[in-house]
Amino acid sequence: MEKIITQEYENDKAVTAKVRNFFLKFHVGSALKAANAYKKKGFAVTQVFRYLFVLVFSNRSMYMDMLTGRSTPEFGKDTVYRFMQSLNINWIRFTTTLAARVIKTLEPLTEDDRVNVFIVDDSVCERNRSKKVELLTKVYDHAKMAFRYGFRMLSLGWSDGNTFVPVNGILLSSEKQKSRINEAKAVDKRTSGHKRRMMSMTKATSAMLELLSEAKKASIKASHVLFDSWFTSPASIHAVCNLGYHVIAMVKKSPKMHFRYNGTDMPLTEIYKKNKKRRGRSKYMLSVIVEVVKKGKSIPAKVVFVRNRNKRSEYLCIISTDIDLSEDEIIRIYGKRWDIEVFFKVCKSYLRLNKDCHSLSYDAMTAHVAVVFTRYMLLAVEERNATDDRSWGELFLMFSDELADISWIHAFHLLLDAFKNIIADRFCLTEKLLDELFEKFMSSIPTEIKQKLKTA
Repeated sequence: MEKIITQEYENDKAVTAKVRNFFLKFHVGSALKAANAYKKKGFAVTQVFRYLFVLVFSNRSMYMDMLTGRSTPEFGKDTVYRFMQSLNINWIRFTTTLAARVIKTLEPLTEDDRVNVFIVDDSVCERNRSKKVELLTKVYDHAKMAFRYGFRMLSLGWSDGNTFVPVNGILLSSEKQKSRINEAKAVDKRTSGHKRRMMSMTKATSAMLELLSEAKKASIKASHVLFDSWFTSPASIHAVCNLGYHVIAMVKKSPKMHFRYNGTDMPLTEIYKKNKKRRGRSKYMLSVIVEVVKKGKSIPAKVVFVRNRNKRSEYLCIISTDIDLSEDEIIRIYGKRWDIEVFFKVCKSYLRLNKDCHSLSYDAMTAHVAVVFTRYMLLAVEERNATDDRSWGELFLMFSDELADISWIHAFHLLLDAFKNIIADRFCLTEKLLDELFEKFMSSIPTEIKQKLKTA
């Protein structure tokens, strides 16, 4: 028994040290100030945020933590509620500022020619037990093939092929009033709370552009934006390119979505029929140059048609506005998109995304998402430190090889696996492969942190 208690104490000390180092190294307090998080009186906002941050390591909710007296903060629960429900804190700016600092420490670990990317995707954030949540809506969960009460958590992340860092995100309600269960409460239009409520009721593609704009303002370096077919349209491709990024994305084989080929607008299925396919064991069947046309403006793009080895009548379409890339390189870079799937699973399974916040306030839920994003940044930093000798700096940086980028063959196998789950034109990984990627990430987390995190 004494050995168990001693080990538990040592783990607590190790985790506390890592959290303290993370907060000091990346100046979490100044990031909160940059997001307009100031105290009016009483306790520093960094104290309150840190208390919320470390709750996941005790595997208790705030209510149970204070009730059992496991930790005894100097402030009460009302202080925490006021902090989370603040209308003035810009949580998108906070996570973007913090992510920029984390990414800045990762960039020297790889060579300058490494392709760093932004990744956009969404996942269902469930609130099934309450129908009085502000801006609550019904969302369709493609994984469970059923409707759920909750939100779509639209997330923007950054990846260098080894480490995924969440940059910012927004809980999307519905742009259609009839689809919303509850409306937003009336708040001061000058506050960040009003702006995020308005943003939550816009289309996902419009919100995506807002998130990308915030990342660009923070000077986060990335050359390409990756997303799946859900977000791909001529309008979104033009909008992202106008921000200064190239797009690599999956495209639906929809008869309603046209691209200009040889001077004629046609869907990808018609373009596919008009061209001779590559023979033999080629990894892709066809590659063509098209024009993405919107409001009289056109952008050249390369479309790669990838075959399904198991069913030759099936194929995937990947579009890239960077036409100088080879077909293999387009497939390889797109393989980085699945980093965000691991992020979603870690947030839900270990970081209590759907469990810890029971507030009816949209502001409080947004604050909780920011806390979860910050927790993942800590795990991402620790995972990179555990696997990359260059993170030690100095001589290790000079004489250690950089971690290899995602290989082409790995990316291709990920793409082939997408054929196995085709639900409502959304391409997902199989549960088995997602578990493999998930376990690979979690196995690199320091043992003392992993022992404190328990599956929700």
